[in-house]
Amino acid sequence: MIKGLYEAHLPVSDIDRSIAFYQKLGLELAYKGEKLAFVWVEKGKSWLGLWETDQVTLPYHPSIRHIAFYVSLEDITKSKKWLQEKGIEVKEAFRFSPERQPLVLPNNPQAHAAIYFQDPDGNLLELISPLRLDVEEEFEMMELAEWYNKMKTE
Repeated sequence: MIKGLYEAHLPVSDIDRSIAFYQKLGLELAYKGEKLAFVWVEKGKSWLGLWETDQVTLPYHPSIRHIAFYVSLEDITKSKKWLQEKGIEVKEAFRFSPERQPLVLPNNPQAHAAIYFQDPDGNLLELISPLRLDVEEEFEMMELAEWYNKMKTE
């Protein structure tokens, strides 16, 4: 029955500024109302709702104010440069400085490569790509480059 996630929502303080930011990431404006906009993540398959609201002042917690966008593994390796070219700074995450990202998340039995940044309102955004699925192996979080070196030696 369920085929995917169609929408998620974030609070923003300035709808027009947020639309411009998400368009800079390549997302297409799907709808704009007075204090609500939707941008396509993948047209016809998923979109992101941006709500201009005072709820934007809620303190960040991973359970709220966080969105992860799927990217290919090839693109995750280029993601830091891509973000920098758009004037977007990579944010420290899990004690990994921007220089040490993308990083590898050890969500055993899954492994994902990810890089983190923020929108203008401090909502945490993530680009993520699966590295492997359903493989039981404990390992520590590491840099993606370290992961590739580890895979070469195994």
